[in-house]
Amino acid sequence: MNDIRRSILWVVFGFSMVLIWDKWQIHNGQKPTFFPSAAVTAPAAGKPAATAADGTVPAASGAVPATAAAGTAPAGATAPAPAGQRVDVSTDLFKLTFNTEGGSLIGATLLQHASKQLGTAPIELLTQTPDHTYIAQTGLIGGAFPTHKTPMTLVPGATALADGQNELQIRFESADVGGVKLAKTYTLKRGSYVIGVSHEVVNTGAAPVNPQLYVQLVRDGATGASETPFYSTFTGPAVYTNEHKYQKVEFKKIEDNKVDIVKTTSDGYVAMVQHYFASAWLLAEGTARENFVRKVDNNLYAVGSITALPAVAPGQSQKIDARLFVGPQDEHVLEATATGLELVKDYGWLTILAKPLYMLLSAIHDFVGNWGWSIVLLVVLLKAAFYWLNASAYRSMAKMKAINPRIMEMRERLKSNPQAMQQEMMKIYREEKVNPLGGCFPIMIQIPVFIALYWVLLSSVEMRNAPWMAWITDLSTKDPFFVLPAFMTLTTIVQTALNPLPPDPLQAKMMWLMPLMFSVMFFFFPAGLVLYWITNNVLTIAQQAFINHKMGVPLKITNPFELFKK
Repeated sequence: MNDIRRSILWVVFGFSMVLIWDKWQIHNGQKPTFFPSAAVTAPAAGKPAATAADGTVPAASGAVPATAAAGTAPAGATAPAPAGQRVDVSTDLFKLTFNTEGGSLIGATLLQHASKQLGTAPIELLTQTPDHTYIAQTGLIGGAFPTHKTPMTLVPGATALADGQNELQIRFESADVGGVKLAKTYTLKRGSYVIGVSHEVVNTGAAPVNPQLYVQLVRDGATGASETPFYSTFTGPAVYTNEHKYQKVEFKKIEDNKVDIVKTTSDGYVAMVQHYFASAWLLAEGTARENFVRKVDNNLYAVGSITALPAVAPGQSQKIDARLFVGPQDEHVLEATATGLELVKDYGWLTILAKPLYMLLSAIHDFVGNWGWSIVLLVVLLKAAFYWLNASAYRSMAKMKAINPRIMEMRERLKSNPQAMQQEMMKIYREEKVNPLGGCFPIMIQIPVFIALYWVLLSSVEMRNAPWMAWITDLSTKDPFFVLPAFMTLTTIVQTALNPLPPDPLQAKMMWLMPLMFSVMFFFFPAGLVLYWITNNVLTIAQQAFINHKMGVPLKITNPFELFKK
């Protein structure tokens, strides 16, 4: 039974690691390593418009189906440099780059998000270079109307948010195309990552027109290299609706035409997501639209929405507004921006536990003002909440450790008689009133909570540039001197020594090997995650040592070299 107990513990530990690793793979847009999901086949989001060899919409064949339900936005921009002129705009939060070709947003640098510890420049979230494409586009379909490929003119005006100024507007206007002019006005506000985008459609022809507006985010399939090969997060499109909530779409599913999203809706948003940051198009609630996710060119993918405008009579105009979020996954900001937008910060299947943990962590930070100490205090609170549950498990372990010499002697004495060995083992358990499984279930109950906290720390952009103390100036990057990982390895060794050694030699070796192998991974993990694990280890050691002392079980450090020599 002792062997069974230890086996169950290691199965739980190993299975937890498998779940974490598998989740990394899924978040990174890769095929799950251990639990491949079944492919869900869905109809494609309509036929794309005819395209030229370079992926652009030919001037003579820009028309697409007339209804929003069947239409598809034109193909996205290609990797080569754009044909129009670049227009640089700056605010307190952004350095933006627009292109007069279509009035598209082709660059967005987040000025307040550089990695101080790694000494990197502010992150360039949107960009269009020969190596990387990630841009925001809008245009009209339903006829030969202005699209994101149509040359536009910048209306003269300020291109920088001046001191004391709270709002800046950038306006682009197209020439007459098919009897329609399109004007785009971008409104930038101080302290906001939300960009207002107003589209004004003017009918300059002699007949009514029924255009449709499309908004889309286009990026290549590069998932972005993590700072370490041991962890990565999801990169790719996402769609939110009140009907089916948050739906992530892997690039691979787009390639295989196996996208399953809600297409026709009047709420929600479309987004591009990556670690810590996201962009999203937000149409007004109640606006009927068709969502689409598709491949538009070699290694370019688009997510967007199409909405039909009311008929525009000759000489008249119609105006439709949208919002474009480009920024960090700050949960409070996302919640205030739009319903469900906070879900781009994805906690996966443990969201129900992770969100309360984040709220508690944030509340502690409001009190102490340091994210590192907030992590420490949160783990202390969790260990306090589980104190009696842990105490039950550690008492069971202490009893097992106390009778372990008797078990080892008995196994050696009766190794040729397995039936007698089992009977004798059960007799010892009854005499000593020991439950071999008593230490398993309390620990199993807590595993989801601590895995959820793990994902909170991995996903929270607040950890970027957040100092703790001394040399730890960025909790989102690895310890530059590997002090925390080394200390974590030491605490892991001590914690392993406190547990009863399995009688089976192979299990005993695995008991030492698995935690040490796990510790090696943490040498490349963000400092915030390592700090959380160290705090958990130290508190576990303290409680377990205290219970062992109360029960008269001495701390005996097993020499692993002797163990492996045997």
